[in-house]
Amino acid sequence: MITLNILIKGLDDERFVRPLQLISDLFFEESFVTFEEEKEAEYKILFAIKTDDKVSVEGTISESGNEKTFSASFENKFEEESEKERFKIVKRTVSYVYLMLLQHITEIEQPWGILTGIRPTKLLHNKLREGMTKEQAHEELRRDYLITDEKIQLMQRIVDRQLSIVPDLYELKKEVSIYIGIPFCPTKCAYCTFPAYAINGRQGSVDSFLGGLHYEMRKVGAWLTEQNIPITTIYYGGGTPTSITALEMDMLYEEMYEAFPNLKSVREVTVEAGRPDTISEDKLDVLNKWNIDRISINPQSYTQETLKAIGRHHTVEETIDKFHLARSLGMKNINMDLIIGLPGEGTAEFQHTLEETKKLLPESLTVHTLSFKRASEMTKNKQRYRVADRDEITEMMKMAENWTNENGYEPYYLYRQKNILGNLENVGYAFKGQESIYNIMIMEEQQSIIGLGCGASSKFVDPTTGKITRFANPKDPKSYNDSYEHYTDEKIRLLHELFDRK
Repeated sequence: MITLNILIKGLDDERFVRPLQLISDLFFEESFVTFEEEKEAEYKILFAIKTDDKVSVEGTISESGNEKTFSASFENKFEEESEKERFKIVKRTVSYVYLMLLQHITEIEQPWGILTGIRPTKLLHNKLREGMTKEQAHEELRRDYLITDEKIQLMQRIVDRQLSIVPDLYELKKEVSIYIGIPFCPTKCAYCTFPAYAINGRQGSVDSFLGGLHYEMRKVGAWLTEQNIPITTIYYGGGTPTSITALEMDMLYEEMYEAFPNLKSVREVTVEAGRPDTISEDKLDVLNKWNIDRISINPQSYTQETLKAIGRHHTVEETIDKFHLARSLGMKNINMDLIIGLPGEGTAEFQHTLEETKKLLPESLTVHTLSFKRASEMTKNKQRYRVADRDEITEMMKMAENWTNENGYEPYYLYRQKNILGNLENVGYAFKGQESIYNIMIMEEQQSIIGLGCGASSKFVDPTTGKITRFANPKDPKSYNDSYEHYTDEKIRLLHELFDRK
């Protein structure tokens, strides 16, 4: 494991610690950024900041008696900006110089530059909405954020695709989407941090949870109907929504139709049937009954040893069989997820996964890069899980790009995560006309998404200012069952603040 300690001098504001730590983590498996002189450090970096007509930053790194200095300047808009905005300009300039220093000492180029956020394409959307040409926007991304041309072109392809799929994307702030979280799975995967509880032996919790969820749906649906606020998409996630019984699913979708009476105007309803071991003919019949044909069946890998290592108790054959069963019963829009960099997997195993995927050709495919999420089993026991190095991860991502292009898929959304292997990205690909509108809405943050159910997060986007307010339901079923009425009331209060303005 590569560990690095870095002493930072010349910055007195503690608000610099987190952004610099995030950039350090792009380069090293484990790094520690400190402002405390007495701590030992392999590298010492001295910053000097000037704020006159421009924000100018110099960073000098000392290593083995040698010094190297990098600098950057950005326009100073202090007179017209708030203190918060002023700090953002200084922080970005410091981050810019810090990235150049770390690229110098490691000889690693970061394709996403100083960006450590989840949604790069949102940045490009905003620049184009401000009236920039594509060329101007690309130049700013290259100059101000050090993003490579390859990633800028990927961003532009995705933005263009999104606007062709949802031409009114920027006009949807007065609509909402609904996320419904089902917090149960057959087992919990080693990389997972979603609210997901092994369902065996929890039938009492399931019954109580579904009662609370039905209550939330009715109350929120009634408010949206009274306010005449349209629903764009509905997405059932989790957990695994098909972990509950066919009868429970039937009652849940019936409740959906009753709670949201204008369902015919909803553009898309998706149910994640991600775990093949939860899919059965009677559950697929229920989905058909309620006109839901967009589902996910997620192999993650087509190597049985990998599935065992990450805690997925289905077989490779079961994934394939359930895909064919869903197809035979009329499912016309099936998504599959693959994960690059799972324990023990390299290019050979990923090539095998792509070859098996070609035999099925789902309508859409999301290619994830493994992320060591802080609370996951995999992160807590990192020494047990051997993963590929940066170069091999990058090669696997390139394999995915080439394979999807050769097989007629186009990228239509992407997002990034902290501690993602190789500092890469997760990309959703689809055949034309088979994209998930919900995925676009959740990533580009153009409208409010109301989270219902255990662990579901709501994201309220102000229709006028675009300001985002987040609100989360309790993550464990007992807490949710004890307090769903309170959390429903709070969501409706927040919705009132956004939409019930004179």
